[in-house]
Amino acid sequence: MGNGEARVRGLAARAGGWSARHRWAAVGIWVLFVVLAMGLGSAAGRVDVKDSDQLKGETHTAAKIIEDAGIDEPASETVLIQARDSGPKATDAEFRDAVTAVVRAVEGTGRVTDVTSPYDTKTISKDGRSALVQFDMRGEADTAGERVEPVLKAVEGVQKDHASLRIEEIGGASMMKTFDDAVGDDFKKAEYSAVPVALGILLIAFGALVAALLPVALAITAIMATMGLMGVVSHAVPMTDAANSVMLLVGLAVGVDYCLFYLRREREERAAGRDAQTALRIAAATSGRAIVVSGVTVCVAMAGMLFTGLAEFEAMGLASLMVVAVAMVGSVTVLPALLSLLGERVEKGRIPFLRRRKQGGNGESRFWTAVLRRVLARPVVSVAVAAGALLAIAAPAVGMKTQNLTLDQEFGDSLPIVQTYNRLNEAFPGGSDPAEVVVRADDINAPEVRSALADFRERAVSSGASRGPVEIKLHDAQNLAFVYVPLVGGSDLDKAGASLEKLRDDVRPATLGKVDGIEAPITGQVAGSKDFNDQLAGAVVPVFAFVVVFAFALMLLSFRSLTIALTSIVLNLLSVGAAYGILVAVFQHGWGASLVGAEGVGAIITWLPLFLFVILFGLSMDYHVFVVSRIREARLRGLDTKDAIRHGVVTTAGVVTSAAVIMVAVFAIFGTLSMQSMKQMGVGLAAAVLIDATIIRGVLLPAVMALLGERNWYLPKWLHRLPDLTHDEAPQAVAGPAARDDKGEPIRV
Repeated sequence: MGNGEARVRGLAARAGGWSARHRWAAVGIWVLFVVLAMGLGSAAGRVDVKDSDQLKGETHTAAKIIEDAGIDEPASETVLIQARDSGPKATDAEFRDAVTAVVRAVEGTGRVTDVTSPYDTKTISKDGRSALVQFDMRGEADTAGERVEPVLKAVEGVQKDHASLRIEEIGGASMMKTFDDAVGDDFKKAEYSAVPVALGILLIAFGALVAALLPVALAITAIMATMGLMGVVSHAVPMTDAANSVMLLVGLAVGVDYCLFYLRREREERAAGRDAQTALRIAAATSGRAIVVSGVTVCVAMAGMLFTGLAEFEAMGLASLMVVAVAMVGSVTVLPALLSLLGERVEKGRIPFLRRRKQGGNGESRFWTAVLRRVLARPVVSVAVAAGALLAIAAPAVGMKTQNLTLDQEFGDSLPIVQTYNRLNEAFPGGSDPAEVVVRADDINAPEVRSALADFRERAVSSGASRGPVEIKLHDAQNLAFVYVPLVGGSDLDKAGASLEKLRDDVRPATLGKVDGIEAPITGQVAGSKDFNDQLAGAVVPVFAFVVVFAFALMLLSFRSLTIALTSIVLNLLSVGAAYGILVAVFQHGWGASLVGAEGVGAIITWLPLFLFVILFGLSMDYHVFVVSRIREARLRGLDTKDAIRHGVVTTAGVVTSAAVIMVAVFAIFGTLSMQSMKQMGVGLAAAVLIDATIIRGVLLPAVMALLGERNWYLPKWLHRLPDLTHDEAPQAVAGPAARDDKGEPIRV
């Protein structure tokens, strides 16, 4: 690289240099991209995942049969009429009057159809103290929650007239409304509060309004562009609301992080006396390169979700991948242009009560300088203590129990409908979530088919899988029959799952299976949960292998060091393991659960471990790549490995801490939501990021690298043929008196 000329070879450096020279063009292209993406997305509209594509297995087969037949199953509702302690029984006149009043009240709303009396359907509990009035909501099931309120009020009116009875409504529509009311506001508050929280932390970190607004602006524009792109891409890979929420979460986290890395480096170089052009060039060649390496690694990790075969995960993975890619491109293109345009004005809007950071030097952190001095003085002790602590934190994960959370586990006792759900399941086990057998035949009214249906109904009860009543609904025109089977076990998913297996493996083959030409997949909530778990279990190994292998390969190519690639994987796995341990300790064993309102959950929601692995493995690479890049840069200046570690860690500690605090704060917001699954996600992400930015990057990484010494840069000869992606730095980034020793004096090389 002789003559000190800025011969730049890296992609990020070239992009940054072009943007700085063509400032208005770069800004204009970015704005045009965001506007076009949003416009295309609005014009294309978003295609959501169909019910028939949510899962594989029998659940998928049943949904496909119903979809092909053109049948729109209505949202079913149930009114539980139950005697209080000394109230009348179902045979008493007062009870019968209440049933009649409920039937009339719900019919009078004009919003329901097919109202049935418990005296006709025999839906009266064994003790004679509970009965069910059942009906369907008119209109589409997906929007029934928006139309159910008049029905709920009608039922409440009947309750007021019958104080000796408990009269409560529950069903698809009422639960949908309750869910939307309880969770919808929570999500909005979380999404709306995330940006002000991030901005507040950035104001403290930079002490200036303009500098703090830049990362937030980049993250928001990246999210806006991705939302548009999701609409276009959804025509090939359908999207979901969950994918949108995860995209917002990840987009804000990485968008702010990437901009923070870049901006801090540019300000640091200018504080060290570089001119504006040189400072930008160095930031582009160093932090810009780290952003590209990190971004590609995160994208690869997110792509792991595409291997699950689950529509929900595929949508989340693709949405996250897109927002990371957009944020990465924005960071290395439009950000240099904005910094070039703003110049010293990036310091505008300084907050009076925040002490201005001392400029000059390398922006080293005093706290982490003190910590690192002790870590590097005793690296063996530091590794033993830090690794031991992480393994101890991760230990509870060995006994992790995963399951889909029931309504009472998800919301606790905070919602009245949860108590109704429990009372209904106690009086009618499985009645609130029956298994649904979708029977398709050449002629659904053929004698042998009708006989097989009758046999199935009888054997479902006699086998012990159900206590009945088993209801059959015929759709003659489509040659379909829907058989609803309340499962023994009710809300106990383990027992209900055993009842489902009995239906699938014993009852069905002995009855419906004996008639040629019959298809009879069994679906429903319990079946869907089982099919989801089976598919997820089959995806764990491929996803883990894909993410780990490709992350290893990217680190190997980016740093040309077998040692760094291996240690990055091990440290990230330790971070994920610690997050798992905290989740199990808090949500399964209940240690400190009251602090996050999580008593009594007793399990981790099934999808979370794999989801957390992918997200955390990707996000952890942000910090790892950023810190190791700075260490490697110092090493290229001629510092020995120990001095390079000291310089790399203490000069990045401030920005890593700021980025981590923002991530922890944003993720912690999700830990305040009503749903236990969201609490688990928020606590898991926040805890992992906190551990990663402190114990991993501040103690374990430097201690391990200090022990390895020159072996950190080891690459076997047989790997020398690999593509060389390391030479991205401009000469200014690898030469000159930028580094300092542990006394704060410049190191001349």
